[in-house]
Amino acid sequence: MQRLRMQRQWRLVFLLLGVAAMLCPARAQQSTPATAPAATPAKPRPKPEVKPEARPEAKPAKPAAPGAAAKPASPAAAVAGGAQPKLLGQYGVWGAYTASPGGKKICFALAKPSSSETNPPNRPRNPVYIFISTRPADKVANEVSVVVGYPFKAGAEASAQIGANSFPLYTQQDGAWIKNASEEAKMVDAMRGGDSAVVKGVSAKGTQSTDIFTLKGVAQALDRAGQECK
Repeated sequence: MQRLRMQRQWRLVFLLLGVAAMLCPARAQQSTPATAPAATPAKPRPKPEVKPEARPEAKPAKPAAPGAAAKPASPAAAVAGGAQPKLLGQYGVWGAYTASPGGKKICFALAKPSSSETNPPNRPRNPVYIFISTRPADKVANEVSVVVGYPFKAGAEASAQIGANSFPLYTQQDGAWIKNASEEAKMVDAMRGGDSAVVKGVSAKGTQSTDIFTLKGVAQALDRAGQECK
């Protein structure tokens, strides 16, 4: 039970760090190696734990009152102990990042889908992405996570199809992880050698989703993240 609780805590951190990585493209571009393509991630809303709301227009920040505590830069920074992800390199749509939430170094590769569909069509969703994370302090390497931008139907499984290989995923809120942990290495190997990963799921409202992630660049991103978190 304690191990499961720790895994869930780390998964929440990874989800938030993934969002934080995509929320600070300007800083990430400055850290991109000269040999890597320019990083141009979108600017999504922070990962929702509640129903999404319309984003208001940006307004000039008001000066803080004397003695007032400064607000955290993002929910991710607050939960992850102020850890801001650093872009190590951009390889196609895949970025390699590192961060140190709570003083524990982690590294991960992250990408957004090349295409997304819903049935019924055009249902609103929050940002969708997949990332593969490594945390040496916990002796965990290449843990695959998917965020689909909506709460999954309770108890429903999702799936990831990579070439001829199909991997069932268990779901929690808007996250999905491989159901059979012993197949995780096989899934990562399939991603390294595949062209695309097709992730399918069902929302709490019955909406079916299909997200296609291109896998070009994932091997290089994983290698770079692996070099950082040996």
